[in-house]
Amino acid sequence: MTINDTLVASEAPVDAVTRRKLVPEWATLLVVLAGNFMITLDFFIVNVAIPSTQRDLDATAGEIQWIVAGYALAIAAGVITAGRLGDLFGRRRMYALGLALFTIASLACGMSQSAGELVGARIIQGAAAALLTPQVLAIITTAFTGKALGKAFTAYGFSMGIAAVFGQLIGGVLINADIAGLGWRSCFLINLPIGVIVLVLVPRVIPRSPGTGTERLDLVGMAIITLALVATVLPLIQGQAQGWPLWTVGSFALAIVLFGAFIVYVRSLSRRGGEPLIDPALFGSRGFRVGIATQFVFWTGQGSYFLFFALYLQQGRGLTALGAGVVFSAIGGGYLVTSINAGRIAARLGRSTVAIGTLMMAAGLIAMQVAVREISTTGSIWWLVPGLIIDGAGMGIALSPLASTVLSHVPTKFAGAGSGVLSTTMQVASAVGIAVIGIVFYRHLGAPATFPTAFSHGLTMLTIIEVATAAMTVLLPKPGR
Repeated sequence: MTINDTLVASEAPVDAVTRRKLVPEWATLLVVLAGNFMITLDFFIVNVAIPSTQRDLDATAGEIQWIVAGYALAIAAGVITAGRLGDLFGRRRMYALGLALFTIASLACGMSQSAGELVGARIIQGAAAALLTPQVLAIITTAFTGKALGKAFTAYGFSMGIAAVFGQLIGGVLINADIAGLGWRSCFLINLPIGVIVLVLVPRVIPRSPGTGTERLDLVGMAIITLALVATVLPLIQGQAQGWPLWTVGSFALAIVLFGAFIVYVRSLSRRGGEPLIDPALFGSRGFRVGIATQFVFWTGQGSYFLFFALYLQQGRGLTALGAGVVFSAIGGGYLVTSINAGRIAARLGRSTVAIGTLMMAAGLIAMQVAVREISTTGSIWWLVPGLIIDGAGMGIALSPLASTVLSHVPTKFAGAGSGVLSTTMQVASAVGIAVIGIVFYRHLGAPATFPTAFSHGLTMLTIIEVATAAMTVLLPKPGR
């Protein structure tokens, strides 16, 4: 079956009753989450591959930055538009297209012969991930109802967390195994068999969502919001390494102007009866507005935490990629225990679930901070494990209930756009967190001996973020669906 055949078949009509009889719900969920797992994994696994990639391709420091940053920037810039494309042309079709492009781009990454080729392939990979990402949440919110929806969100958070916390370990194992002499390339090529299998299954197990088909894509709004997001994320990614030159200030100023212009434009278009990229009615719900703000605060801590912890372990303590991955697995242990029960906990405790989870994360971070100060550069790294387990357990409780609370207040017709806004919030917040906490981290960093101090100050900032997230949950309404 060709990619085109798959995309056409992906929108073939199927009777709902027949589908329920022939396709188990777990099969639909597994195929949808497989794509989400791949794109989340590629955020974290690439960090492990950077040293060997730099040696093999003779890459400069700037090229290495773009291997990581190009992927994140492409996702942040494209995910809102991708969500709207799913609403207009069918979420299953856009999911299949994004998955196909992501798989092809992964092959290009693994076959790259120069740093420039790898940077280009990573940007394409990020654009494909942007197309796929909002369809995952949109399909979940429209294909499942009742208890099944709660279980689906639990599985979503589980898959995302596992990809994040075990990405370092998976990458270390692949590079250490050096299958067929591929080395770092296997971190990208591992996506090929998974992508092909999932792509074949898409039209067979994911429910049809034909889209409106009658509305036009808001190209003007798409251009404005894309430029605004690039102007926001680009200096956050590059500013720290370049010493925050003048162009970063100009870029932030431009972003403010563009976001203001976008708000004025979509309101005007909506009043005239047009179909803006993001309908202002989407923000009519207090639950969605407060939920997005809470998500932003929460995710400013996640990307920075994994990055600076990896730096502390590998550069500050001299661990190998595989050794660092083993330490990271302690977070995964705590996460596994609680994430599989997050749905039950959320059903019983409601919005308090997020507060409990984030306060547990804060407690784990404080325990880690005490341990880091005690062990300095020579003590046993295993004193960090209790704090890591508590932090992972809190993350498992908070992650999926927070996302489900936000999307429970989004009307079905805006599912793609709402998921796009949510996904964009996560990406931009991660970039903001890396930039802000990076200032604190690098200010105290001068030599390997100073890594414990730098990481300890970073943990203080992360603890404040988790407590702030818990406080914001008071403003969240009870789940609407």
